[in-house]
Amino acid sequence: MEQSSELTVEIAQPWVRPVVLVPVFVLLSAVGGLFRSFSLEANLYVLAIGGTLFWLGLSSRVPRRSVPLRLSRSGLWWLVPALTLAIVELVTFVRGSSYDYPTLSLLADPLFEGYLARTAGYFGWVTAFWGLIRR
Repeated sequence: MEQSSELTVEIAQPWVRPVVLVPVFVLLSAVGGLFRSFSLEANLYVLAIGGTLFWLGLSSRVPRRSVPLRLSRSGLWWLVPALTLAIVELVTFVRGSSYDYPTLSLLADPLFEGYLARTAGYFGWVTAFWGLIRR
């Protein structure tokens, strides 16, 4: 007897469960917190993690969540501050960052001087990136 496709459920791979991912993200964040801001090591580490997550997002190895077909009106309003900050960062970067006219990244750098703050920043970044690739 043949089973209908409505009754079948795709089994999630064990490595995509939160009980596995949260400790991995904590470990990655703890290692990332060891590097100074804007150092070569930190940049290479971000490129390695970001590239791996980007590759996972493009591959079919990660189960996807359902996504609405259209962005809601309230969701569009969240894009306004994000795009504004991105434009300000881009303009200040193109003009050349200086002490008189620094980029937002340089302004935020004193917040990430401590190890715990950098670790929390890495954890937030990795978690947010993971949420994006699941979409």
